[in-house]
Amino acid sequence: MSQSSSNTHSAASHGAPSDAHSSSPALERGEPMSGADILVACLEREGVDTIFAYPGGASMHMHQALTRSKQIRTLLPRHEQGGGFSAEGYARVTGRAGVVMATSGPGATNLVTCIADAYLDSIPLVAITGQVPQHMIGKGAFQETDVFSVTAQVVKHNYLVMDVNDIPRIVKEAFHIAQTGRPGPVLIDIPKNIQQAIARPVFPSEVKLRGYNPVRHADDLALNELVGLIEQAKRPMLYVGGGVISSEAAAELKEFALRTGIPVASTLMGIGCFPETHPLSLRWLGMHGTVYANNAVNEADLLLAVGVRFDDRVTGKLSEFAKHGTIVHIEIDESEINKNKHVRLPILSDVKYALGRLNQLLERAGKKPQDHAELTQFTAFPEWYKQIALWRDNFPFTYDDTPDLIQPQYAIELLYELTKGDAIITTGVGQHQMWAGQFYKFNDPRTFVTSAGLGSMGFGYPAAIGAKVARPDKQVVDIDGDGSFLMNVQELALAHIEKIAAKALILNNQWLGMVVQWEDRFYNSNRGHTFLGDPEDLNRIYPDYINICKGFGVPCERVVHKKDLRAAMQRMLDSKEAYVLDVMVPYTEHVLPMIPSGATYKDVIYKGRQKLEAGSGL
Repeated sequence: MSQSSSNTHSAASHGAPSDAHSSSPALERGEPMSGADILVACLEREGVDTIFAYPGGASMHMHQALTRSKQIRTLLPRHEQGGGFSAEGYARVTGRAGVVMATSGPGATNLVTCIADAYLDSIPLVAITGQVPQHMIGKGAFQETDVFSVTAQVVKHNYLVMDVNDIPRIVKEAFHIAQTGRPGPVLIDIPKNIQQAIARPVFPSEVKLRGYNPVRHADDLALNELVGLIEQAKRPMLYVGGGVISSEAAAELKEFALRTGIPVASTLMGIGCFPETHPLSLRWLGMHGTVYANNAVNEADLLLAVGVRFDDRVTGKLSEFAKHGTIVHIEIDESEINKNKHVRLPILSDVKYALGRLNQLLERAGKKPQDHAELTQFTAFPEWYKQIALWRDNFPFTYDDTPDLIQPQYAIELLYELTKGDAIITTGVGQHQMWAGQFYKFNDPRTFVTSAGLGSMGFGYPAAIGAKVARPDKQVVDIDGDGSFLMNVQELALAHIEKIAAKALILNNQWLGMVVQWEDRFYNSNRGHTFLGDPEDLNRIYPDYINICKGFGVPCERVVHKKDLRAAMQRMLDSKEAYVLDVMVPYTEHVLPMIPSGATYKDVIYKGRQKLEAGSGL
């Protein structure tokens, strides 16, 4: 979203140049040990306390070394993809690199989806894979895959270790690259003979990579020009994304919004970077975002895009997106500037620095933060606030409630009520993901954990496990769909055995709901293999999650009637162990509003209405 250096984000390397750490002022030499033990020592030096690792023939030596670590907790996922998503969940709620390890061949390829997911969402991840011995590479050995080449397009950087003495440098570089600039995944592939080789390690104290300059600071000339544009604007908007969260800039963003009075709309990845209960928040925009956020961003005369990448789910028809306004783009990754949307004022900078410096300039100009309870009390842009308030009143997130059927939106509203908004929510991918964003309000960064760019089904529950491991003090609930949950259902075993109290709220409609919605809208409701239940017994709930969870030793209950939901949900929340709540919901419900793919904000579908005009009340 906004945290990388373009010359490294897609780079791949068998190892950095020999002078990569030549400027390090201090090197520490350790006692002779195996490459696997050196690796673990390096992980400990990076502060790693948790690794999700599934063993195999090419990684056993590293697992043996992990058994000797007193610092690192090794958690055994039941599938490498589950481990990768758990490591991502850990990373997304902490900001620190999650660590996952797998063996060669199928172990490594099972991580590719997780690595691609981290790449698209700019999540720091260090993936370590075992590899066949060096003399077997390229000969089609058992469980050999050239994972270095396979992952080249979906990593920020990757390594194939060819010398045991390179391990300390490579590990140090890997964490540095993953966590600086625009975060992203880094792969380290280690042949088995390198793991077994004996060496006396030399541990570098710092890293300086030639050509990699992750620290970018905006110059005051551009920032002063931005301040001038704000002074001239009548309808300004902030369009903010995951880069605000990656750079830990939520406090600076809020101060900037309060100093300027500019309303805020976030992307899906940016949810939580500005309090959604604040009157200046327009929640999130895009295909299923609020009507008022989409209208405001597209009708603004000044659009301040901060830590975003103008992705298609936000912009729709790109040529029509925000065409009425001047666009300013604050972004740390130079490759994102003017990639999708040409902007008038590009500002290459770390988001936290840029917003912090802007606040200093505004303070100098006498602009004090004004935190009022009501949007109408802001005085900076009264006519603009009035228009936004009209849109907000006319087009809220809404649904048709029913006396007995459990609408999925109601279930999420109830979860919000019972948790008082104080929970980390993870999601799978599908309708439930959008409803979670719509009907659970997020006031803090790193509390909404979702697969946005890649849209990986099966993400939700493993991510909840990783989030709960990282934040055992927080309630962590995976809002999932029956199709998405089933894709990594085996991770219930990890949660049970390791006593990780990650909860799952399954909105079970027996169908692939989002695909069904598109079938209804664009394919005349012709069903193309989207039913997940038992076609020979339509009244049977299939698969039976109660019995599945029983087999894993995890409590589960099913709720069919609305009157039973509150008490059941409270039991889930009160549980001190992993818990699954299987909530039956109708498959006919659609996620609205909806802007069809490639359309414009004026083509929004809102409760059956289309092509609403953006005039008085829209």
